[in-house]
Amino acid sequence: MAIWHLILLALVQGVTEFLPISSSAHLILVPAVLNIQDQGVALDVALHVGTLGAVVLYFRADVARALAGTIGLFRRRWGPDERLAAGLAIATVPVVIIGLVLKVTGAADAMRSVVVIGWATIGFGLLLWWFDRRGGETRTIADWTLKHALIFGFWQAIALIPGTSRSGIAITGARALGYAREDAARISMLMSIPTILASGALLSIDVIGQADGALLRDAAIGAVMAFIAALTALSLMMRLLRSVSFTPYVIYRLILGTTLLIWAYG
Repeated sequence: MAIWHLILLALVQGVTEFLPISSSAHLILVPAVLNIQDQGVALDVALHVGTLGAVVLYFRADVARALAGTIGLFRRRWGPDERLAAGLAIATVPVVIIGLVLKVTGAADAMRSVVVIGWATIGFGLLLWWFDRRGGETRTIADWTLKHALIFGFWQAIALIPGTSRSGIAITGARALGYAREDAARISMLMSIPTILASGALLSIDVIGQADGALLRDAAIGAVMAFIAALTALSLMMRLLRSVSFTPYVIYRLILGTTLLIWAYG
């Protein structure tokens, strides 16, 4: 793969993975808009690995707590760390089950169209704006219950529709339940860790045995660049949330979605 193509994909994945604007939609759109060959599942997995490293590093204290809580659950302890670990596991179940169903039935591939992405980008962007404006600011990550984790899980599963944005829809669900903006984003990012691991494992099934020297080189370069881009974008968003709402991201989604629909129907 040409180095400029690889750099572009890594930047797109890294910047959009944790912003509420849908990374999968952008990765689908890059080859469609530029009329170039799709990068393939193997490179998608590598790019997601890079962004996974970024979120783990940024939220390393919470990740350490979740790991300690996982060990605590096996030892039959129950405390804040164990509740966090259990919540992350429960929140991952809906997206894994529904994702498997969509993959087996072929519905996942059927939804990879510019029209679907355009409408999802606009519709779920407006939903984020509505709940961000109407949602309370009373709850924090300390108030996260197992019931809320399951609810978040079903919200997250909606992101299987291209253009929805996994982080965006999870934040929407959190704001609907009255979580503060920073805490809503924080929970969403932590939920991404087991979700990316699960989706990466599922996608890896399709690429086992396909790797060669060139692909491994491209994957390594893409993963590193996506890691750097994701860490930068994540740091910026979390800082901005202290003073700025999600409205700028919604405006971007409306512009992008409208442009895509004009292009698709035109």
